[in-house]
Amino acid sequence: MTSAVNTAPNSDGKPAANHFPPQTKFILGNEACERFSFYGMKSILALYALGVLGMSEDESTEIVHLFGAFVYLTPLLGAYLSDQIWGRYKTILWVSLLYCVGHATLAFSDFSPDLDFKKGCLFAGLAFIALGAGGIKPCVSAFMGDQFKTGQDAALARAYAAFYWCINLGSLGSFLIIPWLKDSYGYGWAFGVPGIFMAIATFVFWLGTPRYTHVPPARADTSRSGFFKIFFYALTGAGRVKGEPFWAAARRRFPAGEVADVIGALRVLWVFLLIPPFFGLFDQTSSTWIFQGKKMTPLLIGTYEFGAEQMQSANPAFVMLLIPLLTLAVYPFLGKWVSPLRRMGLGMFIAALSFVLVGWLQTRLEAGETLSLLWQLLPYLVLTVSEILVSTTGLEFAYTQAPKSMKSIITSLWLLTMFVGNLLVVAITRIGGSDGGASGAEGAASAASSERFFLYAGLMAATAVLFAVATCFYKYRREDVANAG
Repeated sequence: MTSAVNTAPNSDGKPAANHFPPQTKFILGNEACERFSFYGMKSILALYALGVLGMSEDESTEIVHLFGAFVYLTPLLGAYLSDQIWGRYKTILWVSLLYCVGHATLAFSDFSPDLDFKKGCLFAGLAFIALGAGGIKPCVSAFMGDQFKTGQDAALARAYAAFYWCINLGSLGSFLIIPWLKDSYGYGWAFGVPGIFMAIATFVFWLGTPRYTHVPPARADTSRSGFFKIFFYALTGAGRVKGEPFWAAARRRFPAGEVADVIGALRVLWVFLLIPPFFGLFDQTSSTWIFQGKKMTPLLIGTYEFGAEQMQSANPAFVMLLIPLLTLAVYPFLGKWVSPLRRMGLGMFIAALSFVLVGWLQTRLEAGETLSLLWQLLPYLVLTVSEILVSTTGLEFAYTQAPKSMKSIITSLWLLTMFVGNLLVVAITRIGGSDGGASGAEGAASAASSERFFLYAGLMAATAVLFAVATCFYKYRREDVANAG
C-alpha cells in the first residue's frame, strides 16, 4: 500500500514540525475506544471470578494476572507479524477482529446458568482478547511514531502524551459505565458493550487508511536479517573463533549496520530488566486493590453507587489531570533533571510508597475499622504519579532508543516486562497464599492482606535502588536526548 506523507506547511503558517500529522487523530480515536473495551471487561473480571464463578481471592487474583501476563506475552507474536510479514497497519487491522470475537464469547457466557459453561466461555474469551489486545500493542504506539518525520521530536513527545491521555480517557469511561451496566443489566451487557466499542475502534482505525504513512515490514527488505537471527547466531557462538569478541562472527556474516542495530537494541533491553516489579504492583489495581475496596464503605452519588470496581476510574482521571501538568509545566521547568531514566527511577520509588499506603489502610481494615472507599484515593493518586513517570516515559524511551528497523520488537519487549510482572504476582500469590479462601485462613496471608502489600512495597523499593544505580551507566542513543540527561 502506498504511503501518504504530508510535507506541506500547516494552514496556519506554523512549521509542520510543531504539529501532529492529521492522520494521528484516527490512531488516537482508535486507542480511546480500544482501551474502553479492554478496561471495561477487565474492570469486572476479578469480582466476576469471585462472585459468579465462586473462586477465592487468591484464585481470582491468579486469573486476573495470568490473563494480564498472556496479554503482554502475545506482543511478541504481534511484533513478528508486524516486522516480518504484514507490517504495522495490517497487523492492527486484522488482529483486532480476534479481539471482537473474544468479547462476544464472554458476553455469550450469560446465556447459560451452568458454571462449567461460564468458565469455558471465560477462558476462551480471555484467550481471544489476549491475542487481540497483545497482538496490536507493539504496533499501535510504533505506528503513531511512524507518522512523524525527522525533526518533529517535540511533537512526537507531545503525541505520546496525547496517546496516553486517550488510553486513560477510554479507561475512565469504562470504569464508570461497565460496572454500572453489570449491576443494572447483568454480565451479558457488561461484557457485550466493550465488544461494541472494539468494533468501533477497528472502524475508526480503518477510516484513516488513505492518510497513513506505512513503514514496510523488514521482510520486504530482503537484505535485512532481523534481530533474533543475528542475536541467536552470536549467542550460539556459531562461526566464532576461540578468543574472539562476542560479536566477531556475527559481524563477518551480517552487515555491520544490522549488527550495530542489534547491539543498540540490547542496550535498551538491559534497562528493561528491572521494570517488571513495577508492573506487578501497578496491575494489582484490577485485583487486590478491588478486594480491599470491597471491604470499604461505598460512596453514594444520588442513586449511583460508587464501589470498588468504579474506584479504578481514579487512576485514569488522575492521569488525565497530571499528564498535561507534568509534560507542559514540570518537565520543561526542570529541564535536564527529568531525563527519561531519571523519571522512571523516581517513579519506581513512588510506586513503593503507594503500597505502603495501601498496606496501612489494610492494617486498619484488619483491625476492624470501618473505612470509606474515599481513603483509597490517596494510594491511587500516588500510584498514578509513578505510572506517568515510568509507563508514559517508557513508551517514549522504547521508541526513541530503538533502532529504526526494530521499533515494534523493542516495544513488544517493553511490554514483555508487564508479562513478567504479572507472573511475579501469580508466583507470590501461589507461594505465599492461603488454602483457606478469601480470608486467608490457617495463618497464611491472602492476596489482599497488609503483609502482602508491605512485601510488594519492600520489593519495589529495593528494585528502585538497583535501577537508579544501573541506569547511571546508560548513554542515550540520540544526541538531543543525551544532552537532556
